[in-house]
Amino acid sequence: MVYSNKKSLIQKHSKPENVVLDVGFWGQGKNINEHNAPHTLLKQYNGTVYGIDPVTEVIDELHSRQSAEDFVFDIAFDSIWALDLIEHLSNQGLFLDRVRAQLKPGGIFIVTTPNCFNLFNLTEKMTKYEPTTNREHTCYYNHKTLKQLLERHGFEILERSYVYSLEYTHKESVKKKILNVVYWLLSLCTDKYAETLVVVARIKSPAYQ
Repeated sequence: MVYSNKKSLIQKHSKPENVVLDVGFWGQGKNINEHNAPHTLLKQYNGTVYGIDPVTEVIDELHSRQSAEDFVFDIAFDSIWALDLIEHLSNQGLFLDRVRAQLKPGGIFIVTTPNCFNLFNLTEKMTKYEPTTNREHTCYYNHKTLKQLLERHGFEILERSYVYSLEYTHKESVKKKILNVVYWLLSLCTDKYAETLVVVARIKSPAYQ
């Protein structure tokens, strides 16, 4: 399955009555008030949306300057979203333990992260010693390694899929623009070269020990 963009992903896994946590909401690449920013879309399709980020400039009753690895709330959430976040963390295990502690029974955890085997990386591996990487990233995943990480921390996978387009405004090289066309053509046959992985998970039952 391939989502056309993050809006379609958010629409599918949102409900008007949901209480949601958006982890790392300030660092998602856009002004959070723009119409297609993930945090704006989460607020549009859910009831109450909290956000945490260690460097946020927005501090109010719903937004706080907390780390993904040690955040604490006195409420539980219907869903917790980590959109292009997990690859930035120093300790992913601490983060997943906090997510597990703050999810409601039956709640869902949604992760997006770059696909380490996307076509852009594979192409650059043939032309460079290493593919271009974000200087703030600490790791990259495929579906197998992400599944292993989540299962070690008490989650089970409900859905594994991809996002085709980030819908962010980036300056792209000519090579990247050509690859975007190739991505689209390949997506008609296979999704495995798409840029972004999606995993939807819930807490294992019986509870992880």
